[in-house]
Order: sequence, then structure tokens, then C-alpha cells
Amino acid sequence: MRRAMTTLLATAVAAVLLVGCASSGGLDGDLTDDWAAMPAAAAFAPAAGVCQAADFTDVVTLASYQPVDCAGPHRVETVHVGVFPIERATAPAGGSAELRGAFAECDTRATGYVGDDWRAGRLRLSVALPSGPGWAAGSRFYRCDLSELTTVEAAATVVVRSGSLRDALKGPSALRLGCQQTRGGTVRGTQTLTPLECGGRHDAEFVGVWRAPDKPYPTRDADWAPLYDGCRSVLSRYAGVPDDAELRFRVAVVVRPPGAGRWRVGDRGVRCYLWLSDRTVTGSLRGAGPAGLPVRTK
Repeated sequence: MRRAMTTLLATAVAAVLLVGCASSGGLDGDLTDDWAAMPAAAAFAPAAGVCQAADFTDVVTLASYQPVDCAGPHRVETVHVGVFPIERATAPAGGSAELRGAFAECDTRATGYVGDDWRAGRLRLSVALPSGPGWAAGSRFYRCDLSELTTVEAAATVVVRSGSLRDALKGPSALRLGCQQTRGGTVRGTQTLTPLECGGRHDAEFVGVWRAPDKPYPTRDADWAPLYDGCRSVLSRYAGVPDDAELRFRVAVVVRPPGAGRWRVGDRGVRCYLWLSDRTVTGSLRGAGPAGLPVRTK
């Protein structure tokens, strides 16, 4: 009798459990159709606001992507990551409207990131794209990278720095371009500009950036004339002197456009410097006015 009661009780309990399972969670006896679907595989894209210990490369692969904390030593800082249209079959070529557009977006984002035109500092902006296999796998990013340089002259090398560049040019900064000493001959023959404290004797000073129109890279004297005219206008605003025919008799100007390769991908920012070819000074000429930059008679 006891064995029969035990059997009946076990059967009842099993029946209750089965009913409970059937009514709880909506199980229908199929053990495979109630799992959530796995998410679709996403194409690789780098992150913004991180840094890279390795030197900049214009192609980013998943294998080479090794972000580090910007507080530690690094050579590259990513300030923005944009996206090309997904329907593009291949990455845009150098000189294409798409790549120039990407550089323009990076230019704007980098300026906002550091707090001023990035060209006002010892900085270089570069754009990196996915590799061929990455593009074929669906990656459509362009990465906007900033690097600190030892100088913005031709002999520049990348600085291994620690600390983010965010807001680095919002105020006074050791990164900022300022007073300079020239080495060379005539304006076109000025070979180098060496940074100096404005309290020391110097003959040149960074005055700002002129943005050249979207035209071919200058190769002839006639091509260079607009760059000098543009920088003179920047100089006149900086120094507080009239932008007129007498300006060239007050002070000379040195222009530093980007190289031909950077020009091709969309960089049109020309660094402009005033140059005192006949004297030196021991202070900044910002806002000096006509008294500080008189018309030279010789």
C-alpha cells in the first residue's frame, strides 16, 4: 500500500512540474527555437579618443590596431572617426573629392578637439583608411589622427608624448607657434624657422593660417602670388596694420603651405609668418600697429 501511494505521489508531482513548465516562460517543447538570435557580425571600426604607440600609417588593419591610454607614451591620437557611404565598392583614391571631403571633416573636428586651428601648433593631421581586405569585409571608416611634431619645418619628426591633445591649444601652450628666427636669404629663399621665446631677439613670428582655394599646387611664381597676398591679409589683422599697398614696405612675409602630397588629399591651410628682413625685436608684434611696423624707406 505504501509503495502504491509513493508511486501515485511521484506521478502527481511530475504532472504538476510539467504543467508549470509548460505555462512558465511559454516553453513549447522545442528546445531550439526560443534562443535569441546571435547579432550580425559587424565590420571593424577604430575608436576615437584613444591613442596609438606606433607611428601613423595611412592604412589601418585589425591586426595592427592596438589602442593605448593617451595618458601614457604614444605617437598618434585619434580625434574623430567618420564613415564613407556603405555602397562604395572601393576606398577613395588620393586626390578624389571623397578623400578631400574626409580631410575637411577631420580638419574641422581636429580644430574643435584641440581648441584652435591645429596648424597654430606643432601638430600634423593625417587621415587613415581601412585596408583592401577590410574594405571588402565592410569597413568604411576614415580615421582622423593628430601627432605632435618637433617642428613644422621640413625636418619634422614625431614626438613620443604623454597626455591627450584635447583642448591643448585653448590657451597658452608650449605647442603653440610663436616667435621665430629665420635662417636663409630672401623671402623665397628662407630655409628654416627656429622657435624662440619672444623675449629673445628674433626676426619672425607666426601670425595665423590662410586657407587657399581648391586649385592645383603652386609650382610657378604666378601660382605663389595668391599665397603671399593671403598671408599678408592674415598678417595685417594680426599686427593691426592696413592691408594696403604699403604693407609690403612695412614687413615681409614667409608662407609655409602643406606639401604637394598633403595638398592632394585636401590640406589647404597655409601657415603665415611675418618677417623683419632688416632688424630684430624682443617682443611679439601682435597688435603693434603702424608705429610698431612703420613703412620702411630703404
